[in-house]
Amino acid sequence: MSKKNLVVIFGGRSSEHEVSCVSAATVIGAVDKEKYNIFLVGITKDGQWLLVDSVDSIRDGSWRKSKVSAVISPDKARELVVREKPEEKNGVTEYGRVYSVKVDVAFPVLHGLFGEDGTIQGLFEMASLPYVGCGHLSSAITMDKFFTKVIADSVKVDQAAYVPVRSFELSDMDAVVKKVEAEKEYPVFIKPSNAGSSVGISKAHNREELIEGLKLAAKHDTKILVEEAINGREIECAVFGYGDKAIASGVGEIVAAAEFYDYDAKYNNAASKTLIDPDVPAEKAEEIRQAALKIYKACDCFGMARVDFFLERGTDRVVFNEINTIPGHTSISMYPMLMERAGHPMAEYINEMIEMAYERHKYEKSKN
Repeated sequence: MSKKNLVVIFGGRSSEHEVSCVSAATVIGAVDKEKYNIFLVGITKDGQWLLVDSVDSIRDGSWRKSKVSAVISPDKARELVVREKPEEKNGVTEYGRVYSVKVDVAFPVLHGLFGEDGTIQGLFEMASLPYVGCGHLSSAITMDKFFTKVIADSVKVDQAAYVPVRSFELSDMDAVVKKVEAEKEYPVFIKPSNAGSSVGISKAHNREELIEGLKLAAKHDTKILVEEAINGREIECAVFGYGDKAIASGVGEIVAAAEFYDYDAKYNNAASKTLIDPDVPAEKAEEIRQAALKIYKACDCFGMARVDFFLERGTDRVVFNEINTIPGHTSISMYPMLMERAGHPMAEYINEMIEMAYERHKYEKSKN
């Protein structure tokens, strides 16, 4: 049987660019090389799409020096269009060779905006290209914390209370502060609605910190959430599959080295820990698992997602926090650890997700 052509896309324009590169190197190592010819496409921070020649170049960062561009065509021919970069010689621009590769399936390993938010999924769908992970709508919904909250409310999943703020409202900061203080007591969390890995999130203990937090969040998104602060343990659950075939792993716990699990605490502070077998009452672990499946299905997720909760101290109340549809696959990432613990090693579930991409594509085609 001939091999199929798989394109893995990583990097991207979001603040999680570097994390995506690490995740991609891990995922690529798990793909069955007997079944797939793997083409690597890296997207630089300024949005250039480059053909990458090796996983080693992803690890050392040299892939960004590639002289060959490669983009997925939105044409239904499902092609990866490759072009050698033009060169200036004696005042004349010489264009390099252009060719295309027929693509069978795509695997986006992109975190955050322009990758996890439905944008690239829409491109794949225009190209009628099978792809791994959630569809464009569920990707967009789950990336946007505000709309995720709307859905969580609709299925009665308990979550932190919040006040929505639009960035244009900050022109009258006094009015925004009064609105927040009328509904919430300090401390509060301020979050951009669309951002990953806790980028742009801050905790405010007073009015001055609230104002600074709102300004910070507005640098990352036009929609901002001001949430009640939950004094709780950070508990996560991995979900895999789709519809009634979706399964939830056991739970893991994040022990943050900082006051909360922000980007720096997550990736740059070795004192932060991930616990795969935390001391959580069995009935609470099961409640978290069932809530994870409920929100996963309500958001029409497909393939994989990590669903995050708080277990409130003093009450053991389970509080939904957020859902991540392309969870990290670094050495400290929770999703692969939880899946391994549940009896699903990475090589198994990565290749199952690729097969699932074909299943969904076949089903969608049958409706048209």
